[in-house]
Amino acid sequence: MAQLSEGFESVRLSAAHADTWSEDMQDQAETALVALRRVLKATASNVKAVATKTGLTASQLLVLQVLRTQGETLTGDLARAVDLKQATISILIDKLQEQELVVRRRGETDRRRVWVKLTEKGLAALDGAPDLLQDTFRKRFGQLAEWEQASVTAALLRVVSLLDAEKIEASPILDVAGVNDPLVANGQ
Repeated sequence: MAQLSEGFESVRLSAAHADTWSEDMQDQAETALVALRRVLKATASNVKAVATKTGLTASQLLVLQVLRTQGETLTGDLARAVDLKQATISILIDKLQEQELVVRRRGETDRRRVWVKLTEKGLAALDGAPDLLQDTFRKRFGQLAEWEQASVTAALLRVVSLLDAEKIEASPILDVAGVNDPLVANGQ
């Protein structure tokens, strides 16, 4: 009879722990959702700061930064440097050229090759531009131990899976809109 009583007590304690465990898991889910929301808010805040200060999207600013560093660059090389598709970079360059921030030049011997160069106006747009959030992330992420980088990456990939977002196309640019979406902040 004592064994039976101990068995019931064990089941009763397990049930009580299940409630506690369930509450803890609920708290962890809430904590994870708050963390995701903070990432989204930090991204939105950075995008707004970039748009307010420069009138550019994060993607456009990144292209200008690459052009400042590399100088005149082929469009394909530029697309690879910012990890965007060729069609996307072409649209981005169109918008930057409309604002007279870059100029295009066709190759003399091969007209299919298109070079892009930063203008003085483009260089001026970069002056005082806020840091892009992905630059801060890359710097701090690079300072983590290799095992911690792998752990963070695995956790983020798991979050992508939990949100069924594996098939959503994305570039390594922290932005709240598409790379070619018009700026809402400046009415463009």
